[in-house]
Amino acid sequence: MVVAAGAGARFGAAKGSILLRDRPLWEWSRDSLIEGGVSAVVIVGPAPGGVPGGPRRRDSVAAGLAALPADATHVLVHDAARPLASAALARRVIERLARGGVDAVLPAIPVRDTLKRVDGDRVTSTVDRSALVAVQTPQGFVVDSLRAAQAADDADASDDAVLIERWGGIVAMVPGEEANLKITYPADLALAEGLLS
Repeated sequence: MVVAAGAGARFGAAKGSILLRDRPLWEWSRDSLIEGGVSAVVIVGPAPGGVPGGPRRRDSVAAGLAALPADATHVLVHDAARPLASAALARRVIERLARGGVDAVLPAIPVRDTLKRVDGDRVTSTVDRSALVAVQTPQGFVVDSLRAAQAADDADASDDAVLIERWGGIVAMVPGEEANLKITYPADLALAEGLLS
């Protein structure tokens, strides 16, 4: 599933219409999932054959879950705004999910910057980053677990693994990719262009 229904308020354009090298972001994300081994792709958002998204991320993911093939047991949920995720990354997520024993698998990279807790413009403390990671997509899920987690409460979440965590499910991690940046601001698109060059 490629989630491309975001309004793109910080970018200044809907995520479904942002182009990278004359191709919409969702197309890059779809292709990496296909090359990574998924058997079918559902696009949530304005794309040919796409399903309409909802007002919140979880609503868009629920719409995507409803559009999955009836026999789907696992799903990868990928942000259209991460067009440079490799097929190898999708395969890592799929392989860890296939080993079982988890409800979700997410790629992550170590936090490199020093993190500070602040109150207004004052620094109050330094956060120990040794146990912190930055999370990416595609994230993999057992379909029944994600549906149950969505049904358990109606609060929104910044990513779908949060729903699994709140539900009490098991979330595993695989190595992410530094190049798997999220297109949030116009400068990010320029950076993606540079990485492709």
